[in-house]
Amino acid sequence: MPRAAILSTGSYHPENLIPNSVFDEQFGDGVGDWLVENLTIRQRYWASDDQATSDLCLEAARRALASAEVATEELDLIILATDTPDYLSPSTASVVQHKLGATGAGTFDVNAACSAFVIGLDMAAKYIAADPRYKKVLVLGGYTMSRHLNRADKKTVTLFADGAGAVLLGATDGSDGGFEGARLHTEGQYYDWMGIYGGGTRRPVTPQVLEEHGHQLVFAKKFPKEINPLTWTRMVQELCADLSLTPDDVDHYVFTQLNIHSIWETLDNLGVPRERGHTIMDRVAYTGSACIPMAFDDLMRSGGAKKGERVCFVASGGGLSFATAMFIL
Repeated sequence: MPRAAILSTGSYHPENLIPNSVFDEQFGDGVGDWLVENLTIRQRYWASDDQATSDLCLEAARRALASAEVATEELDLIILATDTPDYLSPSTASVVQHKLGATGAGTFDVNAACSAFVIGLDMAAKYIAADPRYKKVLVLGGYTMSRHLNRADKKTVTLFADGAGAVLLGATDGSDGGFEGARLHTEGQYYDWMGIYGGGTRRPVTPQVLEEHGHQLVFAKKFPKEINPLTWTRMVQELCADLSLTPDDVDHYVFTQLNIHSIWETLDNLGVPRERGHTIMDRVAYTGSACIPMAFDDLMRSGGAKKGERVCFVASGGGLSFATAMFIL
């Protein structure tokens, strides 16, 4: 049975740099210091007016393909993880396929909020294992949440940013490692606690819906602060048990890049050094479904990970949706 291996990575963020000082000037109460002390966030990048999610993903895809010296014609499938698509319909993956010139690739989007990229990795690995026609699969995470931010809301506008990441998977015989396993979990009772609630079939776009709910991201309720570290810890432990591993057998952890304290608490719970959790939110803030592939690309390009080492991806997003996946590099 073929096994999915990571061939290359790529990432991209827009050029429009927004430092914390912008929000200090806007809100006037030292919000920048709070962001650094509590979340490590010092800056973020927002897309320009002429950039959409597909444009960010296109750049990340090109970098991943160039790194592996793989031609676009070799792609068999493109999976794009996002909850900020170019359009409600059609899929953003089809837009990227056209712009990339990957005429032989099938496409689809995955929307599981910020856990969608890890779910996409799991799906891609299983396509490769189940069907010999899928030899090269590109998994993208794209995020342009700046389009949906209330610029006057200090709680959201300071956290969210734009970017894209890519991981290219290829079929191998498994002797060199590759995909080992994954787990998914959902706490659906939180579906209406955070999201963009105007514009779907529940609340179609009407003047009243736009006035009451709009197209902007809202935190309707405050999540229990322990839910991420507790769920992440349990899911990692369960996945390790599936694979007859311990958390200490994992060389690198790449988490959803929002709350540094949740990441540290999880690593402490697992009994592994905090240094094994690679983070980039100090430089790019929170990029949703793009944050894990962007952090992983940074880990790979910085030389922080080596062939033969094991990496665990751990994600959560609105819904609440959770996902974890394990690979040997």
